[in-house]
Amino acid sequence: MGSRMPLGGSQQDHGGYLDGQLLVAMPGMPDNRFARSVIYLCAHSEEGAMGIIVNRPARKVVFSELLVQLDVIKPDEAIRLPAQAESVQVLKGGPVETGRGFVLHSNDFFIDNSTLPIDGGVSLTATVDILRAIAQGAGPDRALLALGYAGWSAGQLEAELQENGWLNIPADPALIFDDALGSKYERALLKVGIDLKRLSSDLGHA
Repeated sequence: MGSRMPLGGSQQDHGGYLDGQLLVAMPGMPDNRFARSVIYLCAHSEEGAMGIIVNRPARKVVFSELLVQLDVIKPDEAIRLPAQAESVQVLKGGPVETGRGFVLHSNDFFIDNSTLPIDGGVSLTATVDILRAIAQGAGPDRALLALGYAGWSAGQLEAELQENGWLNIPADPALIFDDALGSKYERALLKVGIDLKRLSSDLGHA
C-alpha cells in the first residue's frame, strides 16, 4: 500500500472520459488476462486509464491474514475483527503492481490527500490507513481490497473500445461490492441487454 496512485484527470469534468463507469470484456476478448472481466474505471484522461477488476478473487489470500502480514493488527486480533472487516473481499485487481493494494469503497469514508472520490458513490484509497480504520470498525460501509490494477497508456483504451474489446456501461455500486463474484460478468452484460446464454446458443447455430 503506498500513498501515491497512478491517477490522472479530474472526476469533476469528465469531458467524454469513462472514469466512474464499468468496462465489461466482450465475449471474444483476445487477451486472456482480461477474459470475462468486469473493471471499474477509476481514472481516464488523455494520459491513459486505470481501473480495478471487480470479479476475480485473489485465491488463498484472506483479508484478516493480510492485515497481520502488514502489521495492521496482531495475530491474536485476527479472530475478533468487526463484521465490517470480515466482509472485505480480496481481489486480483489487475496485472500491474500486483504487490500493491487498492481499496474501492463507499463514499462514507474519506482521508485527506489519500482518498479519491470517483463517481456514483464509489471512492478509491490506496494507503494503509484505510485498512487500520476497517480493522477498528471505523472504515467505510462497503469495501473491497484489490491487489494490482489494470492500466492503459494514452489512447490505448480508446483503441480497444473501437476494436470492440470492451463494453462500457454505467457503474452500479451494488454490483461492484457484492460478493457473488462468479455471476458479476453475466449480470453486467444483462444490464445492457446481452444474455450470455442466449448469445452462446446463437453462436452455436450460426
